[in-house]
Amino acid sequence: MKLPANGVAAIYLLLHCVSGSVLKSSALQSSSPFMSLPRNFWQEISVPYTDLPSDDDEQEDESAESTTHDPYPFFDDANMTANVTTQLGADVYLHCRVNDLRERTVSWVRRKGDEIHLITVGRQTYSSDSRYSLQYQPPNDWQLLIQYSNERDEGHYECQISSYPPLVYLVYLLVVVPRVEIIDERGQATLDKFYKPGSTIELKCIISRVPQPTSYVTWKHGMRMLNYDTSRGGISVKTDLLPGGAMSRLYIANANRHDTGNYTCALADIAQATVSVHVLNGENPAAMQHGSGPQWQPLAGLIMFVQLLLLCLSTVR
Repeated sequence: MKLPANGVAAIYLLLHCVSGSVLKSSALQSSSPFMSLPRNFWQEISVPYTDLPSDDDEQEDESAESTTHDPYPFFDDANMTANVTTQLGADVYLHCRVNDLRERTVSWVRRKGDEIHLITVGRQTYSSDSRYSLQYQPPNDWQLLIQYSNERDEGHYECQISSYPPLVYLVYLLVVVPRVEIIDERGQATLDKFYKPGSTIELKCIISRVPQPTSYVTWKHGMRMLNYDTSRGGISVKTDLLPGGAMSRLYIANANRHDTGNYTCALADIAQATVSVHVLNGENPAAMQHGSGPQWQPLAGLIMFVQLLLLCLSTVR
């Protein structure tokens, strides 16, 4: 049986006391065999019941200190929400920038009321709509691409991280439908315009509700493009950019009967408006445009007819 060090020291002291060989403190300091003992020996005897840390405890402390947790992921945008506006027919990217993702997964879902539709998980696309795809842009942007956006794409989208608890980045997509109108001299939308032969046809088209101003406005007569037409001569197109849209004018000099027909103002292939142009030979409609304002036909025939009708009624009575 092996005794602890403080037990051996106690027995050793007891034997010396019994034999009368216990020395004075001065002798102990000079020639006592106790001086050959380790310096911490007396400390162990003076505090025999003090628990000193064991080797197992030290190992546990070292392992606890060496244990570190993976950083928690977070979004670049601290607000964790975004509003995105796009134009009808345009491609749009919904951004989701994630830091410290590690082994976790990013997913995109579409929320419609209480319904959730899975779009992507990681880099795989699960939507049946081929216009949706995941475009990863290093170092940390998990972009959802929607091609040829339409009005049905408008709504709430969520970028989710598979952490615990899950992290969610909310994106609301607004799809703007441009408005195209052909207007008359009073600024009102019109479907018909009348001109005399030899006058100048002037058509004004207003494009509004466009997130990004564009000058790509085209004019057609039937199926014939007029923007770059040189076959007829006397045709010019002028387009001015406006905040949130544009204004385009079509001029056709020396109008003739061949210029009669439908004219279309279009913003790319997204939105358009059409007006019917009438070039009349000697005929006067109720309102004819010929460059100098409307003219009104006299109502003499109608007045005469009413007078005759009244005369007949009075005769019958």
